[in-house]
Amino acid sequence: MKQTTAEITAESEDQSGRGAVCKKHPRFQRIHYQTKGDIAVDAVATIIGVSFALLCLIPFLFVIGTSFSSEASLTEYGIHIIPHSFSLAAYQMLFEGKQIFMSYGVTIFITVVGTLLSLTLSAMMAYPLSTGRLKLGNTINFLVYFTMLFGAGLVPSYLLISKYLHMDNTIWVLIIPGVISPWNMFLLRNFFSSIPRSLSESAEMDGASEMTILFKIILPVAKPALATIGLFYALGYWNAWFGALLYISDPNLYPLQFLIMKIMKNVEAIQEAARQGVAISTANLPDITAKMATAVVTIGPVVVFYPFVQKYFTSGLMVGSVKG
Repeated sequence: MKQTTAEITAESEDQSGRGAVCKKHPRFQRIHYQTKGDIAVDAVATIIGVSFALLCLIPFLFVIGTSFSSEASLTEYGIHIIPHSFSLAAYQMLFEGKQIFMSYGVTIFITVVGTLLSLTLSAMMAYPLSTGRLKLGNTINFLVYFTMLFGAGLVPSYLLISKYLHMDNTIWVLIIPGVISPWNMFLLRNFFSSIPRSLSESAEMDGASEMTILFKIILPVAKPALATIGLFYALGYWNAWFGALLYISDPNLYPLQFLIMKIMKNVEAIQEAARQGVAISTANLPDITAKMATAVVTIGPVVVFYPFVQKYFTSGLMVGSVKG
């Protein structure tokens, strides 16, 4: 039987030790042969990866196990992944009353609304600066960059926000002052600059406006960058507490991180009073377990949410590597 060209090529490459030629037909799919060196490299890489994953995971397991332990068992047996004496005292202290649920609501609101608002405004600022056609674009870039190097200071910022803008004791004071991060804006600008100009030029020839180009063409292409920057913004809003310390006195507007800080301060104050001779029983008062429980309460939602944006975050890690 006469052999085809593909079969002859497959046989010749197979004889040379490089495997079969990869063709559309299943008969000619390439077979990859690993040498002992390749297997050794893969084994070492796997061991390193698993070891690094365990180094990241084991401390978190210790935190979870400690949060469900009693203070007495920690004193007697030390910290273990599996509690010697199971106890919910730390979580009962944190979730006592309705305050923490209100703080959860405040934090979720400022995280969702703040992230969406920050992404929108950052993109609307980054896009015109990335085109190179904006008048005074270089001046605006310099002024934005200048704010990364020098700040007005705490007192002028406080006077501006509380005395002139009258934003103190409002939920917007936790969002507006840091709504745009210069660093994140520059990352988006660099990513927008890497998008082929032909895409927007074709839309312009069809009569599309700049806003249409931004929201219909540029932003869909920039999903990895937006997901990465959005994660940075979301983590910033989720962990924010200093703004509440300065501008919020209404307990109904306490974000989660600030409330937990106040709870831990109260525990420390009670323990300090007991050490100074005040007749206060601290035998059943959570200390280490309460600190671990606060870590679980604050980190837990982030751990649950992260897998949904991981693929975008991984592909957008190099968002700032393109020269703008």
